[in-house]
Amino acid sequence: MTVRTRIAPSPTGDPHVGTAYVALFNLCFARQHGGQFILRIEDTDQARSTAESERDILNALRWLGLEWDEGPDVGGPHGPYRQSERSQDYRAYAEQLVEKGHAFYCFRTPEELDRIREERKAAGQNPGIKGDLELPAGEVRARLEASEPHVIRMKVPDEGVCVIDDMLRGKVEIDWGQVDCQILLKSDGMPTYHLANVVDDHLMGITHVLRGEEWINSAPKHKLLYEYFGWDMPVLCHLPLLRNPDKSKLSKRKNPTSINFYERMGFLPEAVINYLGRMGWSMPDGREKFTLQEMIDHFDINRVSLGGPVFDVEKLRWLNGLWLREDLDENAFIERMQSWWFNREALEALVPHIRGRAEVLSDVAPMAAFMFSGMLNLKPEDFAHNKLEEGDVKRVLQFALWRLEAQRHWSKDNIFADVKGLAKAMGLKMGDFMFPIFVAIAGTPNSWSVMDSMALLGPDMTRSRLRHALQVLGGFSKKETKRVEKEYAALLAE
Repeated sequence: MTVRTRIAPSPTGDPHVGTAYVALFNLCFARQHGGQFILRIEDTDQARSTAESERDILNALRWLGLEWDEGPDVGGPHGPYRQSERSQDYRAYAEQLVEKGHAFYCFRTPEELDRIREERKAAGQNPGIKGDLELPAGEVRARLEASEPHVIRMKVPDEGVCVIDDMLRGKVEIDWGQVDCQILLKSDGMPTYHLANVVDDHLMGITHVLRGEEWINSAPKHKLLYEYFGWDMPVLCHLPLLRNPDKSKLSKRKNPTSINFYERMGFLPEAVINYLGRMGWSMPDGREKFTLQEMIDHFDINRVSLGGPVFDVEKLRWLNGLWLREDLDENAFIERMQSWWFNREALEALVPHIRGRAEVLSDVAPMAAFMFSGMLNLKPEDFAHNKLEEGDVKRVLQFALWRLEAQRHWSKDNIFADVKGLAKAMGLKMGDFMFPIFVAIAGTPNSWSVMDSMALLGPDMTRSRLRHALQVLGGFSKKETKRVEKEYAALLAE
């Protein structure tokens, strides 16, 4: 048997370090066994999926040195490698399950489903969607002929225990009563993750699925689907989740999670992939610094620890410093600096803002330094404003951060629309509202258009600078945060 593993990211946002972490372990496992590593794009969420996000994911993984044998950009014998290009195939498989009696057409309205959830909750049951959902065959035919909106749901046992064999955890038992009747095909004809995932893994010959432990509770649904189709199920391995230093699940609210952030900050890809390799795994000799090839050569999945690995940016900086000092001679250091700092594409974007302001070339460095810096050296007094109290300054920064975290299509126009809408909702003049944002992004209120700066810096660096500014000002306590969240929700509702 040829080992085949895969990574299947959704193109709905910034390329996440968690995606790179799981991709790394899948790549190493496949290479260790002389197998193949596949990249598949799971873009069934058509409302949120974008071509820009897909491009960013592919570029970020390649920057880290992760190469796949098959994928949407390199092709392969098991394509297409985008789920959106297989939509008709999924419908055929879903309807096949209906014909076999393993799934059914569900016409329940959102109101009916809410009532079912409440009834199950009141009865002390798991408040999932389960129970009396099917309609008589005649009524189903009539509703289908009338083209009434519907989904296809899988049937799930009400009683008993599902046993999952996991490479790291052994046997995992999950009560079938906790598993709801999952939607397989949505009303728009697109599959849910669960159906598409199982069908694609089977058609692509995936033999081992290494994924995050958040998918453990979905494993019974997947096992059941394999049984319904009569297919062999891949071997499962649920990797531990990456954690913040406070042991909470890694999230962009507490840590920079975009791979783009680390590239823009000037981290070496070798150091980032080295650090991700240490997330729950270790070399046999215990050394902390190693290359991707060395990890592949010594990889053993049984060396993965189930304790939540902590992603600590300060530790990553330390490791990156080792790579800078120990692996780059002077010429290599200069070459890396040139490719990072004097990147022609980045400089071309800045020229329109710099050329009209500079009188001599030596003006350029101090004028544009904030565009090539990481976190700015800010002080609380930098945010002093004659019309805004400190609490208002923090609200502006926090509301802007939350609004921009929800931005899916990063552009100057979209940023401006978000900011202008917030300023109006808060009853602030644009100049007053923009003051703390200018300081957070550029370090000074006297810079070129901060909208242009945010568009050029990108979402990852922009959000990180807004978070940093809030930290400089002391942020909000837990109690204050709840109150501010309510204020923000009220503003959006108006």
